[in-house]
Amino acid sequence: MATWVLSSCGLKPLAPIYPQPRTGFISNPPKIGSLHTNTNPIALNLCSSNGFSRTSLFVPKVSAPFKIVAPLEEESEKDEIFNEGLEEFDYGAVPPFKLADIRAAIPKHCWVKDPWKSMSYVVRDVVVVLGLAVAAAYVNHWLAWPLYWVAQGTMFWALFVLGHDCGHGSFSNNPKLNSVVGHILHSSILVPYHGWRISHRTHHQNHGHVENDESWHPLPEKMYKSLDIVTRLLRFTVPFPMLAYPFYLWGRSPGKTGSHFDPNSSLFVPNERKDVITSTICWTTMAVLLVGMSFVLGPIQMLKLYGVPYWGFVMWLDFVTYLHHHGHEEKLPWYRGKEWSYLRGGLTTIDRDYGWINNIHHDIGTHVIHHLFPQIPHYHLVEATMAAKPVLGKYYREPKKSSPLPVHLIEDLTKSLKQDHYVSDTGDIVYYQRDPELSNSTEST
Repeated sequence: MATWVLSSCGLKPLAPIYPQPRTGFISNPPKIGSLHTNTNPIALNLCSSNGFSRTSLFVPKVSAPFKIVAPLEEESEKDEIFNEGLEEFDYGAVPPFKLADIRAAIPKHCWVKDPWKSMSYVVRDVVVVLGLAVAAAYVNHWLAWPLYWVAQGTMFWALFVLGHDCGHGSFSNNPKLNSVVGHILHSSILVPYHGWRISHRTHHQNHGHVENDESWHPLPEKMYKSLDIVTRLLRFTVPFPMLAYPFYLWGRSPGKTGSHFDPNSSLFVPNERKDVITSTICWTTMAVLLVGMSFVLGPIQMLKLYGVPYWGFVMWLDFVTYLHHHGHEEKLPWYRGKEWSYLRGGLTTIDRDYGWINNIHHDIGTHVIHHLFPQIPHYHLVEATMAAKPVLGKYYREPKKSSPLPVHLIEDLTKSLKQDHYVSDTGDIVYYQRDPELSNSTEST
């Protein structure tokens, strides 16, 4: 290979060869004046500024055409950008955008609440619920009942989501309308509307905070290890966690005290007690009505018409709410202290695709935007999510596409319950850890 180059400056030796790296940085890069070809990169020292020309170059003929390319430092910058895409993304890092940036990306009409449109969904769901009950009672065949239970349990869950919108104020701008519709929908499925609304507000305001979050928050290691083995198994073994909601309403989660039915609970402040009493009275009225109907129709018929679908609804609620905050393939952070913020906490939520169920349960799977902006009506969540994705970047985790029925999520649920057991007692950014003993116990059962 030729080691000399003829230039207008005279015969000069070639500079040392610096092969272009495929990835990464060069520890000792050449000087800015270096050039290389597009095949076997050969760096050539340009003439210095002491009277020599820096433009006219003559090189020996080689097999590939000679090409002057960008300085190697620029190539290193490109390599750096390329490598950044290959590095593992840190979901716990402070995002480079603000909540206002996301808000600005969402079209203004997505914030508009249409009470007539919201009520149309209520009418649709109530008609379906009543139609399913009448059809099941009329057919009254053992082959039809399981189909009815699945369908009606799903529709009870849809009613809950609409009442959930009332609780957030995304149903309409009229608080009285929200309260009336919310009480009717939630009381019909034995949920204390105001009691739940207030605790759910606490969840949204503190999501991602280890101690202050309200639902499906992680257990610190010390608290986790204080639980007896039976409690651990019930909390982390399917199907028991999917039946937890009624018990949560009565007694909250481990480490927290109070009840959604008790106006004096630590969940509420004094000026919320009247609301809690109102909701508890509505819940009690519905419970008495169900007992009365059991005497009229018979307890077995009421169990088939209402009891089994109710537990189907409970399973849907626990299944969906758990998977919106757990079970992603990358470990997601939980925060304490100064590391927590509303934005960082909200960004640890997970969107899910439920296939055909998306429309039935009012696109509740678009959970990231819902958590950040719960005022957006459910019928605008998909559009708002699409508009916000360019701002969120990698902080938005694209959900796996579902088949018509979201059976793929069962694997995510079971895997998470085997791995996400507790978080460290210390540290302001923590991740779920696995208890090997519990995992071995659940695998052997």
